[in-house]
Amino acid sequence: MKFHFTVQPYQTDAVEAVVRVFEGQPYAARTTYLRDVGTGAAQGNLLSVQESYMNAPLLTAEADDGFQNEELALTKAQLLANIRSVQSARNLHLSDTLSAPLGACALDVEMETGTGKTYVYIKTMFELNRRYGWSKFIVVVPSIAIREGVKKSFEMTAEHFMEHYGKKARFFVYSSANLNQLDAFSADAGLSVMIINTQAFAASLNEEKSIEGRGGNKEARIIYSKRDAFGSRRPIDVIAANRPILILDEPQKMGKKGSVTQKALAQFAPLFTLNYSATHAERHNLVYVLDAVDAYNARLVKKIEVKGFEVKNLPGTGHYLYLAEIVLSPKVPPRARIEFEVAQKGGVRRTLRIVSKGDNLCHLSGGMAQYEGYVLEHIDAAAGTVLFLNGTTLHTGDVQGDVSEADLRRVQIRETIVSHFEKEQRLFARGIKTLSLFFIDEVAKYRQYDADGNAVLGEYGRIFEEEYRAVMNENRDIFDPAYMKYLDDVPVEKVHTGYFSIDKKTGRAVDSSLRRGSDLSDDISAYDLILKDKERLLSFDEPTRVIFSHSALREGWDNPNVFQICTLKHAASVTAKRQEVGRGLRLAVDQTGQRMDRMVLGDAVHEVNVLTVIASESYAGFVGDLQKQMEAELYDRPKAATEAYFKGKTVQSADGTAVQLDEKAARAIYFYLGMNGYVDIEGHVTEDYRTALAAGTLAPLPEALMPMAEGVHRLVQVIYDERVLRTMISDAGATKTPENKLNERFYRKEFQELWKRINHKYAYTVSFDTRQLVRAAIDHINAELRVSRLQYTITYGSQQTDLDVGMVADGTSFAYGKSRTSTLKRAQGSAVTYDLIGRIAAGTTLTRRTVAEILQGIKAEVFAGYRYNPEEFIRTVTRLILEQKATRIVDHIEYNTIEGSYDASIFATEKRPYSEAYEAEKAIQNYVFTDGNVERRFAQDLDGGNEVLIYAKLPRGFAIPTPVGSYAPDWAIVFREGKVRHIYFVAETKGTLSSLQLRPIEEAKIACAKKLFEKLHSDCVIYEHVNDFQMLLNRVMR
Repeated sequence: MKFHFTVQPYQTDAVEAVVRVFEGQPYAARTTYLRDVGTGAAQGNLLSVQESYMNAPLLTAEADDGFQNEELALTKAQLLANIRSVQSARNLHLSDTLSAPLGACALDVEMETGTGKTYVYIKTMFELNRRYGWSKFIVVVPSIAIREGVKKSFEMTAEHFMEHYGKKARFFVYSSANLNQLDAFSADAGLSVMIINTQAFAASLNEEKSIEGRGGNKEARIIYSKRDAFGSRRPIDVIAANRPILILDEPQKMGKKGSVTQKALAQFAPLFTLNYSATHAERHNLVYVLDAVDAYNARLVKKIEVKGFEVKNLPGTGHYLYLAEIVLSPKVPPRARIEFEVAQKGGVRRTLRIVSKGDNLCHLSGGMAQYEGYVLEHIDAAAGTVLFLNGTTLHTGDVQGDVSEADLRRVQIRETIVSHFEKEQRLFARGIKTLSLFFIDEVAKYRQYDADGNAVLGEYGRIFEEEYRAVMNENRDIFDPAYMKYLDDVPVEKVHTGYFSIDKKTGRAVDSSLRRGSDLSDDISAYDLILKDKERLLSFDEPTRVIFSHSALREGWDNPNVFQICTLKHAASVTAKRQEVGRGLRLAVDQTGQRMDRMVLGDAVHEVNVLTVIASESYAGFVGDLQKQMEAELYDRPKAATEAYFKGKTVQSADGTAVQLDEKAARAIYFYLGMNGYVDIEGHVTEDYRTALAAGTLAPLPEALMPMAEGVHRLVQVIYDERVLRTMISDAGATKTPENKLNERFYRKEFQELWKRINHKYAYTVSFDTRQLVRAAIDHINAELRVSRLQYTITYGSQQTDLDVGMVADGTSFAYGKSRTSTLKRAQGSAVTYDLIGRIAAGTTLTRRTVAEILQGIKAEVFAGYRYNPEEFIRTVTRLILEQKATRIVDHIEYNTIEGSYDASIFATEKRPYSEAYEAEKAIQNYVFTDGNVERRFAQDLDGGNEVLIYAKLPRGFAIPTPVGSYAPDWAIVFREGKVRHIYFVAETKGTLSSLQLRPIEEAKIACAKKLFEKLHSDCVIYEHVNDFQMLLNRVMR
């Protein structure tokens, strides 16, 4: 497998953006200086230049000649003018000053992950060498993983650049153990590159620690001190004499201004600095931008789809806790963000909350018995721990009592395999190898060793093989025969493998050691293996298609054919999620090494290039975090379309020439946008413009602007409407509700007459046979009790076809697809002691003795449901008893009016969203909040019915007490006198009159209300349960 590299216009543009900053600099190659070759006595210790350089023959002159970069001939003013010209041509914000923290200037190039920034800066070196003669470059990277990746890129692109420039770059990785390479670097007149990671010099270039006898690290003493083995020279002086150009890859990871790393970089005496990243932390002179939205819309990266899932029917018995982080604030003592289980109306759900010292998780969880004694006693921010009163201690990242984790990991593995097969079958015919990547946090979960030291599968390895066989066999009759043969030819044992750090003593795979202050590793042996196998893994001849790797090694994985990424660990941080997704964004290659980009696939790029992320949390949670991080990283775009915005911008005309828009052209564009309703009065781009753009129906530009129409519309499309973001932030978590005051119809005498009749408070008395209830409850529970098992829901979704900044900001860049739910057939014993009888007695208002009799009568196999989901058992048994209680109370209930009435303000207490509001014509309020389509149709019919004078949707606070819970009727209606038999009517609408389709408790509540109105209001107010408006008319018409 050999990668094919093609010249991409956007990459060429990024190169040109840098190179044109130095227009006016005269060409000067082979600028020599007298090289310090060391003392004669030490020369025997030095290798010849040729021997120490592994690349092609060297272009050396005399032995003591060195070749340095020619000094910049441009003044600061000329550099700034060139920078502003480049920025103007690319419609970037113009720099006011020249940024020069390291060398004559510092230029920023912003490129989204996966778009080939390494290729771009390698090509930039060749162009700077070709146009200006500069030949000495140092690439600085923040980690060993990236260093090895850069080295690999130099190796892979060598032939490609040889074809275009007729030369190869000579490169080496800096090592203090091989200082002779520095001599070769200095003495070489060709294009020479040193690659160095910050870990190798951030400390080593700390002069204060480099003095002999003062400690510090060995490498520091070597680079700053005169070494006998290096001809009594200081290595740092040898490097600096070349006046190298610094290229910083991911500079945001190299410390802030004034940090040890930044001070160390200055020791290289750079000519100038180029910064390449997707997310610059400190801004310099920005000359090129290709952010996440640009890259996606240009089809330069894969489309992302997410499979998220959440567990349902949690048993609530495992003392589940997850300490996500310690939250620090200058205003309050340390707090902890902890996930725990909370009893809610629909069952037990896991919730992430910020808690403080003294908080009681039992209370916060809704009284769940599993958290008794879990009172937060101490939060240690320094140690990253929390201590509970019962002695339990959690460290940041610890998970306790996750009884479902093993099942969830199986689900994730299975869903990854399902996605792998779905994608692989389609791509197999195109000659594209499909890879899936699992990140795990513990090697032993995938690979273990027996007593004889032989490698055996761990838990995840066994699960993978089981599920792989199962999914493959389930689809055997569905898959294409040729693809099925491909699967059958490779035994499952060879389908997957692991890439881990190796212990040098034992040769065994081990957990990767972490870089200080990070969750990433600097294990070069692991990255060597990953990169060595990069091309091999892309070939169909290599059976490995599924890879397990330690999550700490994720920086090393940039294989373009990774189509599935699954992290088998607890939900990662927002930043880590973005990093993990970035591992699979690169466009895939086929068996010939051809990139599957727009040049090959046209608009079908995102039909082939789709990255599926199998998350360890809900779809909404993962996508929400991912979009927030993407939004935070987007380039700061212009906010409004104004004449000032367009004036001075550069666009391309139809013949390819660059045209700078003058004041007249800017005014014409602004007038065009306003006349067609494409911008509002504040200059914000309207929805009309976006709709017309998508439909291809934009109004034609004025004739003078037509040759540059594409460029003009590109300027409009990058404008960001600030209101989208502002509205999203201000309204987050708030429900948009219409003001819904009482109107004049409420005060009309006809409605006031009805309101006076029903505006009372009531009390009831009831009696029933307890023995009959016990027998009926036992039979009902035995017949109806079905306690749910643990379930998980898989939710699918993917990025929209086209993105804009507003979509990322308001969280709509991913489209919800579909979901499905499955059951985990596993019983888990409870470690929590429950007051079963007491909980049910409280919920049913029965005595403990009565509840005990009922539970004793339940069949053993039915009562067994209590073991694996006690919370649901208690809820369901309580409901079933209440249903039987409900059927026995109606005949024995008596109502009486008591003191008290409701204030009119009760009608204004409901706050509901606009989506549920119906704008009414005859109601006592302007809006009626309906529960579903039945009620909305009923309200529409009330408005349209000539017989109806006034009506009200009764608020939930208007409640009638019943033995099975409070009940609020739906409607109070006043009919026109003379047209109906009954003027005043109270109605209940449930959409059906069938008692079989009403729950017994609901049916009992309605029956109780009917008895109340029959006794107290039969002479004037009629109460009925009706199906629709026509049924109501049948009841009241003469």
